[in-house]
Amino acid sequence: MSKEKILEVKNLKQHFDTGGKTTIKAVDGISFDIYKGETFGLVGESGCGKSTTGRTIIRLYDATDGEVIFKGENVHGKKSKKELKSFNQNMQMIFQDPYASLNPRMTVREIVAEGIHIHGLIKDEAAITKRVHELLETVGLNKEHASRFPHEFSGGQRQRIGIARALAVDPEFIIADEPISALDVSIQAQVVNLLKDLQKQHDLTYLFIAHDLSMVKYISDRIAVMYAGRIVELADSDELYKNPMHPYTKSLLSAIPLPDPDYERNRRRITYDPSQYESSEHASFREIKEGHWVLCTDKQFAKLQASI
Repeated sequence: MSKEKILEVKNLKQHFDTGGKTTIKAVDGISFDIYKGETFGLVGESGCGKSTTGRTIIRLYDATDGEVIFKGENVHGKKSKKELKSFNQNMQMIFQDPYASLNPRMTVREIVAEGIHIHGLIKDEAAITKRVHELLETVGLNKEHASRFPHEFSGGQRQRIGIARALAVDPEFIIADEPISALDVSIQAQVVNLLKDLQKQHDLTYLFIAHDLSMVKYISDRIAVMYAGRIVELADSDELYKNPMHPYTKSLLSAIPLPDPDYERNRRRITYDPSQYESSEHASFREIKEGHWVLCTDKQFAKLQASI
């Protein structure tokens, strides 16, 4: 993993107006960097804002506030058509639902080739077909699958088609938005291993969004833990698991089952009560030790530093 920043997120906010007096603060001032070639895991429970973060980074939503810098360019700044096209080619997304994210009226060839046509990467139809066949084989499907429709495939196969579609335009950065949560457990490992292999082959950088902490540890170099629209902890994958500092991270880790009957018999779930962890309004994101950041108040910061 290099130390070249490919993505910088600075104080990103995504608020939704419900039409009444209330505003939903789905993402409420988060900051992190992603380095070229790494897999950055973003975890948290449903509704914490992690998918909204991914969708805002890729411009499916306009940011309420803050900046997203991709390869030195502000993603949410005013862009010409040409700049937008280049951005859309360099950053792709693999969606959570392999059933809803593929157009049922298009064949697999049309789905995978759509980006190639839009970006004018290959002009010759025979060459496009050849490229689609190569991509399908890259993701573990057959070239004969190109003429079929999405409904003829299983969930795992559909997710592979979605991955092939994302790869078709040779992106540098892929946002994987819970790409395995809708799949059987037996298929999940296959898809994650495929993503790891593709990363090596194509020099890809991933933002991997999930709620399954054990799978995130397996694929990620660094992990950020998100709760109620804010990142509460960020550290290297091994460091986060060995030395969780925020009570919410401890709560998530205590929920991971292990294939050990003795451990399971004695496992104690830790329940996170935000009201017991002082007001997070006065908390800020601080580096407790090198590379390990925690959302904490002055008092908590002193306590955490003393415990190292």
